[in-house]
Amino acid sequence: MVAGGFGVGKTTFVGAVSEINPLRTEAVMTSASAGIDDLTHTGDKTTTVAMDFGRITLDQDLILYLFGTPGQDRFWFMWDDLVRGAIGAVVLVDTRRLADCFPAVDYFENSGLPFVIALNGFDGHQPYTPDEVREALQIGPDTPIITTDARHRADAKSALITLVEHALMARLR
Repeated sequence: MVAGGFGVGKTTFVGAVSEINPLRTEAVMTSASAGIDDLTHTGDKTTTVAMDFGRITLDQDLILYLFGTPGQDRFWFMWDDLVRGAIGAVVLVDTRRLADCFPAVDYFENSGLPFVIALNGFDGHQPYTPDEVREALQIGPDTPIITTDARHRADAKSALITLVEHALMARLR
């Protein structure tokens, strides 16, 4: 799963790493979201209303299916269905809006699903270090926190490798 707050880069992340043309369920934002969705840092004109879906082959017989969650809280009821069978989650974080990731972090901590925090740099800007974010989020030392750029395939791939390794290690404990 690829999760996080509204406008943090989940759709971009799935699109950057997917080997297939990703399925996107985006809708144009309307005046109905005025006062609900904060567009200050996103510049988005569309929003994911169900999920994004992509795929990446890790080995001949090992395929990773990617599900990007919708970011607004009014769509969170779908998360329980999307998480079924997941090996883990990448929680994308925009450190300019750190509080937006709290619900995703809480969800995965409570579910017991392994997750990694991926600090998505916007315009090459990363105002906080992973250690500063770890302290702010009160995340234990066992949860990886990495920096990424959701627009770049290599960065998204690296985040997924970190997640898979973390999920495998969690199973061994």
